[in-house]
Amino acid sequence: MKTYLRMGWLGFFLTLLLTSANLQAQEIPDPKIYDAVQWRLVGPFRGGRADGVTGVKGSGHSYYFASTGGGIWKTVDSGRTWKSVSDGFFGGSMGAVAVSESDTAVVYAGGGEKTVRGNVSFGYGVWKSKDAGKTWVRAGLDKSRFISRLRIHPTNPDVVYAAVLGDIFKPDATRGVFKSVDGGKTWEKVLFVSDVAGAVDLVLDPKKS
Repeated sequence: MKTYLRMGWLGFFLTLLLTSANLQAQEIPDPKIYDAVQWRLVGPFRGGRADGVTGVKGSGHSYYFASTGGGIWKTVDSGRTWKSVSDGFFGGSMGAVAVSESDTAVVYAGGGEKTVRGNVSFGYGVWKSKDAGKTWVRAGLDKSRFISRLRIHPTNPDVVYAAVLGDIFKPDATRGVFKSVDGGKTWEKVLFVSDVAGAVDLVLDPKKS
């Protein structure tokens, strides 16, 4: 037993020494390089929690965010000013927003905040805009309650995936990952684990999407 313990400690210290030597061999960046980085509040100043944020391909100034209790907001001047683009169409808590890379006028938004905590607000499915947020139409998954992420095919704006938490207050069959190939007119459940396990995130391989 004593021999075993000695060998165990010896292995531990050898690992520690090798790790330390490896770290010393690596070039550690000068912390002063971060002095040039400055954070600023980009507003809106009373916007509440932001559940989802996305930029617009080809634009360094246009962004959307999905808010808790406030719908979808958009800026075209890097956050200096914001406008609610969902007013008059829908409101409430939104958990996801995505802009098509191949057609940046196409935007999808998913209802229901994903910041699960003591009090959360559900939503009413997916909404879609074909004119960069000027107008919106319903795009399915009306009973999904909480949509946590939307991903759009990089070359086809009609192909979209949704990660759905479902009804977080009870077992719910509307959980998992859904896919639409017709711009949200119909959806197919492509991943389902159980009625108590929802999907919270999605990442697409652009070469295999």
